[in-house]
Amino acid sequence: VQLQASGGGLVQSGGSLRLSCAASGFTLDDRGIAWFRQAPGKEREGVSCISRGDGNIVYVDSVNGRFTISRDKAANTVYLQMDNLKPEDTAVYSCVTTTHCTEATMRGHGIFGSRGQGTQVTVSS
Repeated sequence: VQLQASGGGLVQSGGSLRLSCAASGFTLDDRGIAWFRQAPGKEREGVSCISRGDGNIVYVDSVNGRFTISRDKAANTVYLQMDNLKPEDTAVYSCVTTTHCTEATMRGHGIFGSRGQGTQVTVSS
């Protein structure tokens, strides 16, 4: 089981980025994927999640309406489209496996497996 996050970069406030989480060793019908982020000196924060199977989606309030999570089962990849980025979105973003997404998932419940290397997102003001 392996997850590889990519797509980060440096963008100005109001800009957009699309992150990818490529999965191997399992399918997106078997496992859900959650995105987390961690900024320097801050605790890890759940961002968004897409469930296995039915694809139920959860967002935290701070990104709702700006971020969109989606999946491509053929590519076995989950995407996080991030629009209207703000400096407070600056963090290392990583993906991790789960099963069914709920608000508790965003607090770290029910996640398992290796987080893998994250991808740095930097938003300048």
